[in-house]
Amino acid sequence: MAVKIRLRRMGKKKQPMYKIVVADARSPRDGKFIEAVGFYNPLVDPHLIQLNEEKINLWLNRGAIPTLTVKSILSQNGILLKRHLEKKKFSEEKIQAEIANWQKIKEAKLSQPKTRKKKSKKSKAEGNN
Repeated sequence: MAVKIRLRRMGKKKQPMYKIVVADARSPRDGKFIEAVGFYNPLVDPHLIQLNEEKINLWLNRGAIPTLTVKSILSQNGILLKRHLEKKKFSEEKIQAEIANWQKIKEAKLSQPKTRKKKSKKSKAEGNN
């Protein structure tokens, strides 16, 4: 039985909220699930993400495979980084230091204004041909 960690849609029409659930891969998106491990609301700014890290690690150790979206959510919250460092047998102090460093880098990236590169007229004309 293949087990996946995925999103289960909830909420009203055009107002989605998602439960992060552990479910059999054969069950439908909003169907039966084994266990709820978190919550994700993309409509609020910043996105609301609540995760039960212990349950997620338990299911990942049991072989559950996260979907691409859930994997992205887990990596944004540093759960996959922590799991990777624990597999490499780093000490607890080293893990905490690495996570703190990662969070500082992440906050620095978020605080920088986004800049877009403007295309020149030549590159636009070449792209249309």
